[in-house]
Amino acid sequence: MSTVMETPARTAAPTHPPRSWAAVFALARFEARELRMNIAVLALAVLYVAWIVWRATQRENDFPVLQNIDRGTQMMPVLIGLAVMLNVNRAILRSRRRDTDRHFDVLVVEPWRRTIAHVLSAVPAALFIAVCVTAQFTWAALKPGAVGHGSPAELAVGPLTVLLFGVLGALFGRLFLSIFAAPILLVLLIFAEIFVAPPSGSDWASWLYPVVSEGGSDPFPSDLLERPAAWHALYLIGLVLFVTLLAVLFSGGRSTAVKVALAGSLALTLVGVAGQSGGTPPGSTPARERASVTPEKVRKCVEHGKSSYCAFPEWTDRTADWAAVVDRVQNLAGGRAGAERLTVNQRVEARYGLTADTVISPSTAPGHVSVGTEWGGNRVPEFAVAVASVLVAGDEKAGTELCDARLVTVMWLALGGDSDPMSSLSNVRVGDSVSGPALVLSPTEPFSMSAEQTRIVAELLKKPRYDVAGKVKAKWTELTSPRTSLARVAELLNVSAEAASDGDACEE
Repeated sequence: MSTVMETPARTAAPTHPPRSWAAVFALARFEARELRMNIAVLALAVLYVAWIVWRATQRENDFPVLQNIDRGTQMMPVLIGLAVMLNVNRAILRSRRRDTDRHFDVLVVEPWRRTIAHVLSAVPAALFIAVCVTAQFTWAALKPGAVGHGSPAELAVGPLTVLLFGVLGALFGRLFLSIFAAPILLVLLIFAEIFVAPPSGSDWASWLYPVVSEGGSDPFPSDLLERPAAWHALYLIGLVLFVTLLAVLFSGGRSTAVKVALAGSLALTLVGVAGQSGGTPPGSTPARERASVTPEKVRKCVEHGKSSYCAFPEWTDRTADWAAVVDRVQNLAGGRAGAERLTVNQRVEARYGLTADTVISPSTAPGHVSVGTEWGGNRVPEFAVAVASVLVAGDEKAGTELCDARLVTVMWLALGGDSDPMSSLSNVRVGDSVSGPALVLSPTEPFSMSAEQTRIVAELLKKPRYDVAGKVKAKWTELTSPRTSLARVAELLNVSAEAASDGDACEE
């Protein structure tokens, strides 16, 4: 009797282990492509790029302050981030809407891995924002008139905000199975952003928002900002990781590694919250007090021609632009004013914080002219008005109190040498008018022009420059006398006297 020995059949093993992570990345690439081709996201991206190009070509942005430019990159990405959130949420609920959830049970990609794929699909959108932010800031930094220093932490806020909204869309898709949940939550987020606690930056709660954009005052030197930008970037990174791992946890990824990583990301978020909890100081600090009250301790002075220009360290390269305006105004002045030595002082009022819209008080020192931290656009004729008022009245305080016929001389000196004097007259007046009474802006306090003063100045600006300049220099003493009437000024400058009167801004 023979014995037959049977060898048990071996189960055929796969030649390669399941490549579940390769499937995750493949799904992420597919969803990223779908997100990129979404009409809403695509339209907002085109508008965003167009906005950046438009901003870069505006003349008033030829003299950017980089510590303001970096904060200016933060708000627009929020719109794209909201669109990304809605579309990631729709993508993660696609299988439920189309009743294909049961088919996923036979795949090697578990629900928590699919969640990671949807989170990764938002990364290209964040990278796109990072490229746009970098291009926007670099364009500004390369301009010849750029001053200041940008912050990498401030520049990171835009991309991190888009990524945060993307992972929130994934989390909402795992928490709420209705496609209407994300739009409702979006409305609640917008409501909270606008009405519940508008981010002012002066308290810890405002820094829990993704974007804390503070503005209102003239640009501060970068060392006076005192924003916890690095801590806020750390907070956003921790929050992105925490929300991502929370979505993974709700998708069934409850391994020890996920729980440990979730705890670590929460700790990282709380560290960021603690670091930024002080917020931006709402008012004075020792550095801000020093820059506002005793700026001579921090300013650097350089000589251009016969005048001195004192600026904060980041603005010293701009003194040549100020000197060009001073020379242009002085070349039109007569008497000793044409050769007077002026001192141009850059001043800032930082004691009331970044959001305070404050006015710099005019100087009473003879021959001293104030200039702010903004330049370009309307700031140029405003500074020219300040220079002219000091040449005529002796000091800034007296210049802002002028209301008699000397205002005609001040305004012609300030604008007569401009390439487009009538546009500058419009830009320097509140209301952008070239007729009637109006307030005239300067780096310090504004002053009033009467309708008749405006008419005479407008007529002078339309005349050939050399013709008026000769009369101004020849009759300088009488034109700058407080006893000279408006009618006499019109006569001296050969302006039609048909509407000239002795009325001035003092009487209106």
